[in-house]
Amino acid sequence: MAMFGNSNSGNGKSDVHLETIIGAESDFQGTLRSKGSVRIDGKIEGGVAAEGVILGDRGEVQGDISARTVVIGGKVTGNIHATESLELLTKCQVFGDLHAPQLLIAEGAIFEGSCLMASEKAKIIELNAKA
Repeated sequence: MAMFGNSNSGNGKSDVHLETIIGAESDFQGTLRSKGSVRIDGKIEGGVAAEGVILGDRGEVQGDISARTVVIGGKVTGNIHATESLELLTKCQVFGDLHAPQLLIAEGAIFEGSCLMASEKAKIIELNAKA
């Protein structure tokens, strides 16, 4: 199985196309935007907008994260908006608001902020049902 690419991992889902990696010894300032997925093991001061975001155990983001799927293993100081799913892993620290239709918070994760679990599709269906 290739580390980078769209191969089938055997679970029926194809692997996420990992387009950008911010290494453990890297610092980035500004807004990072990607049409693919981003893995962050270093530090970002600014926002992240991508198809998917994976924050490694030692990764840190000071700013907002916006993506379809988000997995947090490190530290985030900012809001996270996921349009599909958000996962907070065991040793992560999140200081900000969460917005995601599907949320998983592992035991041991630290989260300070508010959470809104609503999908855009649910809002549209609800509005159409009332009309």
